[in-house]
Amino acid sequence: MTDLAGRRALVTGASSGIGLATALALARAGAEVHGLARRLEAMEQASQGLFRAHRADVTRAEQMMAVVEEISPAGPLDVVVFSAGTNVPERRLEQLTPETWDMLVATNLSSAFYGLRAALPAMRRPGGLAIFISSVSAAWPDASGPAYQAAKAGVSALVRAAALEELGRGVRFSAINPGAGQAAAAPRRRAPAADAAGRRRRGGVRLPRRPT
Repeated sequence: MTDLAGRRALVTGASSGIGLATALALARAGAEVHGLARRLEAMEQASQGLFRAHRADVTRAEQMMAVVEEISPAGPLDVVVFSAGTNVPERRLEQLTPETWDMLVATNLSSAFYGLRAALPAMRRPGGLAIFISSVSAAWPDASGPAYQAAKAGVSALVRAAALEELGRGVRFSAINPGAGQAAAAPRRRAPAADAAGRRRRGGVRLPRRPT
């Protein structure tokens, strides 16, 4: 990774998975990293002393704003990674409830808006980079469930719209679309199964093989 000495970064969802790995990588590259998650003790232990941990609920706009207001007086933010996300085992359409739908949308989509809204002024000063962890499920059906897929599609749309509106103000936007991982966002995720005809199933949808 490029030498990031003197750079400042904020990573949400930094207690596990992609968020934790990203925070550690940025810190090892020399950046001053601030990790944000609800599980403060777990984050402090996992940080190995390489980054500063902040407790905050990403679904609460005021808590996201409070963390940014705490750290921004020390200087602008060069990199902000929006990595907070979650899923539930009971994710199929017939299993979803209004409560689980609202929770998944709040954690996977609304948190990205709350974080961007809080961090944007501090990012405009240096011309920072905003990185959003979306998912391949934003564009391709899989077993992650309708709520998760809808929320991640919203993240991708948010990135495109924000990039257009911020054009010329120095902030760059990027969305990364990882596949299934072992993070908290994918508890007991079922792998797509193949049927006898050799076709692949993703989220119960039968799809033809892609051309080779």
